[in-house]
Amino acid sequence: MIQIKTPAEIESMKAAGAISKLALRRVGAMIRPGVDTLDLDRVAESIIRMHRGTPAFKGYGGFPASICCSINEEIVHGIPSHNRILKDGDIVSIDTGAVYGGWVGDNAWTFFCGTPSEANKALCEVTRDCLKAGIEQAVPGNRLGDVGFAVQSLAESNGYGVVRDYVGHGVGHVMHEEPNVPNYGKKGRGVKLQAGMVIAIEPMITLGSYESHVKPNRWTVVTNDGGFAAHYENTIAITEDGPVILTQDVEGPWCPMQGGTDDKQ
Repeated sequence: MIQIKTPAEIESMKAAGAISKLALRRVGAMIRPGVDTLDLDRVAESIIRMHRGTPAFKGYGGFPASICCSINEEIVHGIPSHNRILKDGDIVSIDTGAVYGGWVGDNAWTFFCGTPSEANKALCEVTRDCLKAGIEQAVPGNRLGDVGFAVQSLAESNGYGVVRDYVGHGVGHVMHEEPNVPNYGKKGRGVKLQAGMVIAIEPMITLGSYESHVKPNRWTVVTNDGGFAAHYENTIAITEDGPVILTQDVEGPWCPMQGGTDDKQ
């Protein structure tokens, strides 16, 4: 069942969203060649707990970390480790979630580590724009197919693949609520959007084939062809006044594309 939130509940969700965004932003500012990815996880958890939140991912279904850190061909659910050291040219997808006041804030961003290739830079920029295109369609009266179509059409018109096996979702007191929010679809199809719905829109876009599999660690999803992938996400409230991004801090809802910097983009 889809949980409809009141305006007051949506307002309350902003605190969890702000904490999650702050953790995401601070981790992004650390992404440089030579960084130990487990250190990224420790900083994210420290920030979330410092603001009286709880990491939404740690222990969720047995997941062992506070962030997902997915590098290059890893699409989602990468596990931080002392054995994963960032190197120049990597693209690094960080997904953070925070629980505060009983509500979840969930967001993700793909950062450049050092100097990205032109192909990877373009992939990330288009995937970010896919997120923006999907958010624009998150208005009462539209359908989930309109959101998915906006993402899919932009990605595929640029020659990229749209991951099918993993999708966005409703967000509320738990991290995954109904409905599923695919990054593909047909206009006018699917669940009708109404004010009070809160959804995570999260394009997962690949340089090559969208086909994927899970690594032996039973978490990390990678592309079958080894092509790189990008992942961007915000938690969105659908309101009569248009989409409201709940995962934003004092700097706003977007992070720099370039890791290791506090510059705005």
